[in-house]
Amino acid sequence: MTEEQMLAGSIKKNATAQEALYARYSPKMLGVCYRFSKSREDAEDMLQEGFIKVFSQLHQYRNEGALEGWIRRIIVHTCINIIKKNKKFNDTVDISNAAFLYQREDYIPSILQAKQIVECIRMLPLGYRTVLNLYAIEGYVHKEIASMLEIEESTSRSQYTRAKAMLEDILIKKKIIDKPGAKISFALP
Repeated sequence: MTEEQMLAGSIKKNATAQEALYARYSPKMLGVCYRFSKSREDAEDMLQEGFIKVFSQLHQYRNEGALEGWIRRIIVHTCINIIKKNKKFNDTVDISNAAFLYQREDYIPSILQAKQIVECIRMLPLGYRTVLNLYAIEGYVHKEIASMLEIEESTSRSQYTRAKAMLEDILIKKKIIDKPGAKISFALP
């Protein structure tokens, strides 16, 4: 079934078309959810809720850009909404020490398996993990992240800086990298 057929059928609530659309995009979107969640079960819940939104909003897709990108945006926003519902970010940020943060390079190691990186990212505290995912992987700017998470832009920046530092420490402890400042690619699925 072509993407156009899946799209048209899904808009008409055709179960076969919806199953085909879900089968095509759910594996990648589960990877997105997995990076934001604490467990596979939580990721699967996020995915299901996200696809409910996808199917209910599919009639709004205007063929401007890739369908996969449109679905991904809904999935990311669903993950953020679930996280916000369960935890406030302002409670997890110690902004008083932000001026004393050690500034590290904007890059961390490079030749790693995506799975290793995801596992290390998932070890970060919720606020750090969320901001790192949104900024470094999903490509949002701090102003957008602040708006999405209902935090200050400076909070987003400090959480990102701290997340990078903590991730680097985790990677060193797990012997994935051997020194600070190594380069890592955040181009994950």
